[in-house]
Amino acid sequence: VATSQTLFHTKDIRNIAVVGHAGSGKTTLIETLLEKAGAINSAGSVGKGTTVCDFSDQEKHLQHSLDASVCHLETGGASINLLDTPGYPDFMGRALSVLSAVETAAIVVNAQTGPELVTQRMMDFSSQRKLCQLIIVNKIDAEGVELEKILTEIRETFGRQCLPLNLPAQQGKAVADCFFEPADQTPDFSSVDAAHTEIVDQVVELDEELMEAYLEQDDELSLEQLHDPFERALRAGHLIPVCFVSSETGAGIKQLLRILSELMPNPMEGNPPEFFNDTSEEKAVTINADDADGHFVGHVFKVNVDPYVGRLATFRVHQGTVKTGDQIFVGNHRKAVKLAHLYRVQGKNLEEVSSVVSGNFCSVSKIEELHFDTVIHSSHDEDDLHLGSIKMPPPMYGVALELTQRGQEKKLSDALHKLTTEDPSLKIEFHAQANETVLRGMGELHLRIILERMKNEFGIDVSTQPPKIAYLETVTRKSEGHHRHKKQTGGAGQFGEVFLRIEPLPRGSGFEFSNKVVGGTIPGQFIPAV
Repeated sequence: VATSQTLFHTKDIRNIAVVGHAGSGKTTLIETLLEKAGAINSAGSVGKGTTVCDFSDQEKHLQHSLDASVCHLETGGASINLLDTPGYPDFMGRALSVLSAVETAAIVVNAQTGPELVTQRMMDFSSQRKLCQLIIVNKIDAEGVELEKILTEIRETFGRQCLPLNLPAQQGKAVADCFFEPADQTPDFSSVDAAHTEIVDQVVELDEELMEAYLEQDDELSLEQLHDPFERALRAGHLIPVCFVSSETGAGIKQLLRILSELMPNPMEGNPPEFFNDTSEEKAVTINADDADGHFVGHVFKVNVDPYVGRLATFRVHQGTVKTGDQIFVGNHRKAVKLAHLYRVQGKNLEEVSSVVSGNFCSVSKIEELHFDTVIHSSHDEDDLHLGSIKMPPPMYGVALELTQRGQEKKLSDALHKLTTEDPSLKIEFHAQANETVLRGMGELHLRIILERMKNEFGIDVSTQPPKIAYLETVTRKSEGHHRHKKQTGGAGQFGEVFLRIEPLPRGSGFEFSNKVVGGTIPGQFIPAV
């Protein structure tokens, strides 16, 4: 565990989730950004299993991200938190779970394929969360790519508000700046002047005073004049910037770092996440990211259970400041817990810090009360506070589990509890009728990875089979019945007579009982029992 004492103010922080389809180069892109900013000495390789973000044995073996990971860098006076997310549809839940922690979603598009399934879904989900969006076209140096066609496809798919901040040049070996310092450069298509004019026009549309000044003055608007309207356009979804990079050659990486530090919103400029005090979620509660002295409010967006470190919970500070040794409350628990240590995370490495300001990320270990989506706070005034519902896609695939070795039921239960603590898209069900434990996830690959972890990390071997279906009977046609029950006790005797008519109702309408007894001597209190 290293120690870090660098303290940034809220206005200097940028929180960005890097999302996109599998194979678009997200992890390699982050590795290149970390190296260029000096956060690491040299960039690792996905193929060699040496990247900061893909550090688990399974990720190294498959050469794909399977979980969201946290890292950070410093550039241009800003501290940038980056969340690397998996791109396989099977691990969509892991990617969605971290969107509540950021102001910006950076959607990475593979220049060789264009927008794909997960690209579209992450654009949709980030729009629903009202996140600012940035599209990064990666692998512009690949052979045979048609970058003008890719930009056209992006604009046709996601809207005309997708405008380039730079353009590829020298056949994808470099990029031409179209925003910060547009100069006489020759891009591979379009022109720098046309792209610059188009993006400035889009920005000033939301500011009447600036538009008047823009139309009246001969000189270009300064970057300072454009900054606030640019942030407003991002918040409103009126502008989705597009930039071109190659994470392999480094083309466009320097400009991307400048875009992240100077143009992407800080926690006070982005759309604030909606917190609520009740289950109806009708009226949002104001949480001030710029209130460094207010009550501390944080939200847990990621939990890992490590066999050696124990439970490591990562949260975003949404209000106030948290310090080592602070007593905090978890949800509506009455008993406070102490934060003995605070950490910043760089992949698998922990850096101990003494305090964390609003807008920044922080991790704490060995606090069993912390779960995904938990709100933590310093005052009982926030006991009922919760973040707006995070709608996870429903599990699509399920298997019934059966232990291959008896006597491990408790061990299996503990392992499943830890795994579901980490993964909000993983569900456990017990079917009493079939006496089965069913594990449900986003797909076959998702569950295969989970079962491998159960075996390798927890020493539990299970066999799987399709879950049994508990078939139920239903009425299919109309029928009538009649029965007379006699009871002879001497004398005249007694009897009861039953007439029963059944008929089907429309599917899904439930069960209906109708009492057609007219007259007779049946006491009324006996009818409900029928």
